[in-house]
Amino acid sequence: MGIYLVSVAAEDWFGEEEGGWAEVASGLNAELRRRGLQPYEDVPPATAFVAGSGQAFEEKAAPSMTGFVALCERYLSREELDILCGWMVIVPVSLDEEVSLPVDSGYGEPTVVVGAPQVLLLAEKLAAAIDLPPEIPATCDNLDLSKWFRSRAKELAATRTGLWSTDLDTAFYVAVFLRAAQHSIRRRCPIVYS
Repeated sequence: MGIYLVSVAAEDWFGEEEGGWAEVASGLNAELRRRGLQPYEDVPPATAFVAGSGQAFEEKAAPSMTGFVALCERYLSREELDILCGWMVIVPVSLDEEVSLPVDSGYGEPTVVVGAPQVLLLAEKLAAAIDLPPEIPATCDNLDLSKWFRSRAKELAATRTGLWSTDLDTAFYVAVFLRAAQHSIRRRCPIVYS
């Protein structure tokens, strides 16, 4: 079981067909205009997938989040926790506050959109708090973090102990949110739960 975090290309972001995000895209742009901001229209198209290229983002949120939520509660305010964990869509637009759209998220809730720059600041704060190692994969285009935490992280934790190594599930989620925000900003694309 688990849920995937994936990047979305222009074809799907603006796509009207099933699985498309056009309703979210148009609702977000309307809200951005209302706030006096530029609409978010510069979404890159899909490119041929090349493993390790950093063109796409895909990670599976399967491990327990109990330790991660406890870490967030220790280092973040309630509002910051909501920004980091309460979204369905991250976009590479700086948003002072979340955007709640009357579009069903698939869970009977509105779709909440947050800015990747805000998520990145909070994820960096947590990464610093647990001293997340620099060896974590820089790109996550084919469950790279999931694979790294299942094997290499355990090996590294045996030799480089620290707060990050005491709960690898927690470290995994810090890394996922960090890399998701970085990817969104770098590729100028949305990241969504799927």
